[in-house]
Amino acid sequence: MIGKEQIITFAAEKFTQFGSKRFTMDELAALLGISKKTIYKYFSSKEDLVTASIHHLIHEYKYALEHLIKEEQDPIVSVILMYQKAFEHLKYFKPAFIFGLRKYYPCSNKVFDDFRDDFVKNRVYNLLKIAQEKELLVHGINLELFCDIYFKRFEEIALKKNNLFEIYSNKDLLNHFIVYSLRGITKPNYSNSYFE
Repeated sequence: MIGKEQIITFAAEKFTQFGSKRFTMDELAALLGISKKTIYKYFSSKEDLVTASIHHLIHEYKYALEHLIKEEQDPIVSVILMYQKAFEHLKYFKPAFIFGLRKYYPCSNKVFDDFRDDFVKNRVYNLLKIAQEKELLVHGINLELFCDIYFKRFEEIALKKNNLFEIYSNKDLLNHFIVYSLRGITKPNYSNSYFE
């Protein structure tokens, strides 16, 4: 018997692959080999399932991050590693998924926006603050402004009309969105393997 967690995991994969609006509950039920009634036993609406899928994707990403940066001592490398992992996930997202949330599923979109804002304002900002305290950054950097300009909503730029994930490699995107921006605010004597 297929349970709630299996439905969420499968739905998250299909919503990101095809778009949350385009991929229907009928298709989901057919592919899982269950009735729509079974899905609605666990979820009150499609948006409820989309929201649960967003929570699932966020949880997976956070879990991957914890293991990825657990031992990393360099705060700048930690930021790069976090975005490297994000780009690996976003590569499989169709633009319709991100843009469909805002248009059709406001509650789901709020969960996604809150995660993104928290991620930038807390995780990225705090790591850059540590880098600033360790005197790895040039003086006079307004970290809030830097985060707002370079790290907020980059996925919308990357996924707009021309899906940059289909045109460029993850390495090129990571370099142009993240690494080169960070290199611009670090002191000349700072170096790491990503800057070479």
